[in-house]
Amino acid sequence: MPDLLIELFSEEIPARMQTRAAADLKKLITDGLVEAGLTYASAGAFSTPRRLALSVEGVSVESPNTREERKGPRVDAPQKAVEGFLRATGLNRDQLEARDDKKGQVWFAVIERAGRPAGDIVAEVLEQTIRNFPWPKSMRWGAGTLKWVRPLHSILCILSDDAGTQVVALDVDGIPSGDTTQGHRFLSQGAIKVSGFDDYAAKLKKAHVVLDAVERADHIWADATNMAFAQGLEVVEDKGLLAEVAGLVEWPVVLMGSIDEAFLGLPPEVLQTSMREHQKFFSVRDPKSGRIEKFITVANRETADHGAMILAGNQKVLFARLSDAKFFWENDLRTVKDIGLEGMAKPLAEVTFHNKLGSQAERIKRIEELAREIAPLVGAKPDLAAEAARVAKADLCSEMVYEFPELQGLMGRYYAAAAGHDDGVPEACQEHYSPLGPSDAVPSAPVSVAVALADKIDTLCGFWAIDEKPTGSKDPFALRRAALGVIRLILENSIKLELLEVFARHRTTAYSGFSGVAVRNIKGRDKEVPVESIDLLSFFHDRLKVYLRDQGIRHDVIDACIAMPNNDDLTLLVKRATALAAFLKTDDGENLLQGFKRANNILTQAEEADGVEYSYGADVKFAENDTEKALFAALADQGSAISSAIEAEDFAAAMTGMAALRAPIDAFFEAVQVNADSAIVRRNRLNLLGDIRKICLSVADLTRIDG
Repeated sequence: MPDLLIELFSEEIPARMQTRAAADLKKLITDGLVEAGLTYASAGAFSTPRRLALSVEGVSVESPNTREERKGPRVDAPQKAVEGFLRATGLNRDQLEARDDKKGQVWFAVIERAGRPAGDIVAEVLEQTIRNFPWPKSMRWGAGTLKWVRPLHSILCILSDDAGTQVVALDVDGIPSGDTTQGHRFLSQGAIKVSGFDDYAAKLKKAHVVLDAVERADHIWADATNMAFAQGLEVVEDKGLLAEVAGLVEWPVVLMGSIDEAFLGLPPEVLQTSMREHQKFFSVRDPKSGRIEKFITVANRETADHGAMILAGNQKVLFARLSDAKFFWENDLRTVKDIGLEGMAKPLAEVTFHNKLGSQAERIKRIEELAREIAPLVGAKPDLAAEAARVAKADLCSEMVYEFPELQGLMGRYYAAAAGHDDGVPEACQEHYSPLGPSDAVPSAPVSVAVALADKIDTLCGFWAIDEKPTGSKDPFALRRAALGVIRLILENSIKLELLEVFARHRTTAYSGFSGVAVRNIKGRDKEVPVESIDLLSFFHDRLKVYLRDQGIRHDVIDACIAMPNNDDLTLLVKRATALAAFLKTDDGENLLQGFKRANNILTQAEEADGVEYSYGADVKFAENDTEKALFAALADQGSAISSAIEAEDFAAAMTGMAALRAPIDAFFEAVQVNADSAIVRRNRLNLLGDIRKICLSVADLTRIDG
């Protein structure tokens, strides 16, 4: 079976598009081959700045012959129906067969297609792929109609086997296929003829092109870390930048340059951000001091002066960039020392947060009030939490953050320290945005936690107040992320927080003028709370389900715990769910669940039939055998222990008590007939089942557990 090699050679493809484009090429070609009846053994896609390549091994020589029977209209159907069937099948009237059917005679078409050579199929699939390639952005050039990300220069398409190499003939907008490629733009000249993938990859490497992006990235990282290590330094890891730089060069040459002494006093994050964003440089730091002292750049060619001229040019441009950064830094520090962070934040009064929720300054005031309220619950001093909330977003008005938005929060920490804030306030300026995603670290300092919770809860309460909630896949204000942030802050810091109370109080105080405050009673509460707060808690429960499912806790277990009282205390809820999930994985848990469901089913049927509730009145004096008496004793002992454990929020102990009920409940159902002939005994046993139900439901709503 032959191997297929395709290369689409063009002007430079943006680095951010290369990986996806290689995957798209592989999928479109292989899917097209399979759909046309060809099979293959394996496929691999590659990309460099100037080429997409695909190697497909073990392609079948031709597609198989096919025979298809297609049922058509009745023989006496209108002429137009028959003509439509003929067009669909590509046959004429003489080729149709009349066959008996339960509704009379109908036309049948027998369509036979001969197999086609692989080359013909590849040509069709490749042309269709090129003309319909899903680039995020594409362009036309010259007088042609073809669209490609950058001007397409050549198409290499060959099938090769032991007998030799065959060019798959096709022409796309005046670009014919062939068996040649080009090497490095500067380090190679002339066309390179290839006979297969191994030959192709080897000749490209001789022509100073590393085909595999992973190999280029590994080479860059190895050379960079070795250079830094030789000088007692280390490269700041940046996987995103590494992938991008690997997509900018075909022949990576790693060079190390120095940063002018005048800029070494800048915060390391400023240096790193400026070099990464503007120059695509890696930062090199002293591991002892943490100070960034040098940079790594990656050239696309080797030079006679070993990169000296390249480094000189890069350092000249870097000097100008860092001069700007130094100006911003020094200017911001002067502003902070002159008017303080609260003075720096004054322009936020003119910045709209949302047209229905007021300015950023108004939002900061709401966050301050909420942070003061939350602070005692997380171990923070209210005055410190309020102070941190007032200045946490001041750096949004700084020149540095205006130039580098990704430094917001971080610069706030530096400026807060420079302004004389302490006791956790500078750290809160940086950390109150966290966590931003599932892998982001969660703040643990009390002041940071208080402001981070207040920031996210205010956002959620605000958008719920104006009825701007996520719908389907749309979440323009990142409210799901905010809710997950609150969940992680609470759970990873083991915070006891009655969310419904917090939502309700903040909704009625901070947002009382928004969209009318509807209220209704909450079961088990003696207060009225806004409907939006109830709905917001439900949204949190949905996010919590996703969070816990990722940790291996089943949805029905979570539902069983959400149905219990105090379900707005997420720490309590998760402790209950974790203990219940572990219990149900044991034999005792599994069997007790079945015993509970049996008891509940018998009770439900009896209560419906008798019109009464069997929830009290079981008396051991009516027990007729030792098994029944043993169950009475177990329920008395373990019921009290389980109740005490739940009161102490020791759900592991509660589950241990539940496990102790498994054996006496099993024995009871094996030895006793609940619906006894004696009405008194029957009623007593049903009330005994009511005790089982009551104790089991005190742990979780087991009726919601599957199975």
